[in-house]
Amino acid sequence: MRIGELERLDKCLQKNYLTKKPLNFKKSSLNEGKIYKRRRHMKLKIYSLLVLFAVTFALDSAEARTYPLSLRYQPMKEFPSLQQKLGSTLGVAPFNDERKEKSYIGAHTPLQSLITYFESNPLPLEKALQESLMDALSRLGVKVVSVPVWDGTPESLKNIDADSVLTIEIKKFWTDGIGSLFRTNIKATVQLVIHLGVKNEGRVFTRSAEVEKEITVWRSTPQRVEAIINQILSDIFDTFFTSPY
Repeated sequence: MRIGELERLDKCLQKNYLTKKPLNFKKSSLNEGKIYKRRRHMKLKIYSLLVLFAVTFALDSAEARTYPLSLRYQPMKEFPSLQQKLGSTLGVAPFNDERKEKSYIGAHTPLQSLITYFESNPLPLEKALQESLMDALSRLGVKVVSVPVWDGTPESLKNIDADSVLTIEIKKFWTDGIGSLFRTNIKATVQLVIHLGVKNEGRVFTRSAEVEKEITVWRSTPQRVEAIINQILSDIFDTFFTSPY
């Protein structure tokens, strides 16, 4: 083979090599891109599964919160004729909680978290209400004593070592809270039936009192709920002791 033909053949081989090399390079880049996308897709799947597992575990392990509320009757006025009406000693018989649901005194449902329950402090509710009332009356100058039992009849008054005796039936005692995006609606309802037996009158006076309050706030807190309930107690007992009978 002549030298000229050899040179032309060599140039053709070099040209063919240079032409195919870039093609092979492009094909390799495309394959690497596909592999990268697959790996990224798998990582996203794994991350999503981990997040789902974490959220599921958190929801399963979470529990509804319960907050104790201190019930305090704070008189907002004076009662100049109270001792004249009740006598020198007031007996307080055990209160009776007649509600169907006795475990809690309220439940609030926020927009994006678990429900919150409220209970009286101390428990049960009838004890908390009785202790609060006895403490408030003592601060008003009324001598208060506990009466173990009273059947609520006028005939039994002569067997009680007090000038008068009081007991309460709790019909309603509940607060509802419903949360929305920018506010929370709180509704509290208390209904009490108060029985007051007066020995020198030989009679038992009964009065039913029901108060409902509803407010809208930016955010519900245990302190705010506690204040609403205690305000209702003040409204009920202030009205009653202003004119017991």
